[in-house]
Amino acid sequence: MVKRLKVLELTNYTAGVCGVWTRVLGESKELSKKFKVKVFSSNAVKGSNKIAKPSERIGLIEIHRFPFKKLGGESFMYWNFKKDFLEYKPDIVMAHSYRHPHTNLAIKYSKITGSRVFLVTHAPFSHDNITRGNMASVLVKLYDSLIAPKVLNKFNKIITITRWEESFLRKLGLDKNKIAYIPNGIPKEFFKQKKAREQNKILFLGRVSPLKSLQTLIRAMSLIKNEKIKLEIVGPAEKEYLTFLKELISKNNLDKRVSFSEPIYDTKKKIKKLDSARIFVLPSKREGMPQSLIEAMSRGKIVIASNTHGSTEIIEDGKNGFLFKTGDAKSLSSKLNLAIRSKNQRLRQNAKKSVERFEWNKVAKTIVRLIS
Repeated sequence: MVKRLKVLELTNYTAGVCGVWTRVLGESKELSKKFKVKVFSSNAVKGSNKIAKPSERIGLIEIHRFPFKKLGGESFMYWNFKKDFLEYKPDIVMAHSYRHPHTNLAIKYSKITGSRVFLVTHAPFSHDNITRGNMASVLVKLYDSLIAPKVLNKFNKIITITRWEESFLRKLGLDKNKIAYIPNGIPKEFFKQKKAREQNKILFLGRVSPLKSLQTLIRAMSLIKNEKIKLEIVGPAEKEYLTFLKELISKNNLDKRVSFSEPIYDTKKKIKKLDSARIFVLPSKREGMPQSLIEAMSRGKIVIASNTHGSTEIIEDGKNGFLFKTGDAKSLSSKLNLAIRSKNQRLRQNAKKSVERFEWNKVAKTIVRLIS
């Protein structure tokens, strides 16, 4: 009997709503069909102060969580997984998120166990550090100039989830042959589940946080000519930001047109919620690879997104969706009015067709070829 290779996935979070965890879980499910898979993470629950249980099993995947210490920001943390790493002795390590302690430790521990180690970057690059404070921006520059050139080339391969990341990595001294593009995937259910009834409404589905710039969407709602159009915002909310948004809604007399709903974690229920809306909007200040946008497009929604790096890589304005100037409510409202006025059947068809390549079965084949 052929021995199954052991894969270890490393990520900061395996609880709460987290884009990186969504990738890790989807990837792990696919890899568990061919390999033995474990996932190590902190025991933090993203978006809350709660602590997750120390271990869990999802299908064939074993998840182990470790106590953590915050080093700065929401996700920059240290958690000690050395003992468990050395005991498991993985053949392959998938370390997620560039510039984080656990990815650097993956190199160190893999040298002891003889593991092959791959870094999945998750698009942390930005021209203007729009989402970072002054101190964080300085630390990022120091890491990129002093540590990155020494660390990056020690990985067997650097996996980007977007094509736009490559130019940033090349500037850090990484050879083009060291880089592999493998995007995030979405479950096959998004392409196969029977469609639910569509309502004449706009939907946002994701974390309700300042990064998502939902104030831009709310202000745009006040400029929409058709007052029958409703907006539903679905997802876990940061308390202070939610208060700010509700005050903005009241100020613009939108209380009867804008509603908030609880987060959805079940795939089938999420698809049903996407199907309930005609238009999906992603107004973020920054996006790496917008998972929710791809999910909405797979259901043939009319999608409108801010012109971030991530969204412009997926949307061709006027062909498979619409783009608006980031942070500009007037620009967004004009695209919303454009989407409302016509059925946009061809655009919907183009949207669905353009994201078929992100179905997890297809993405996983590329990963398996790379790491085998």
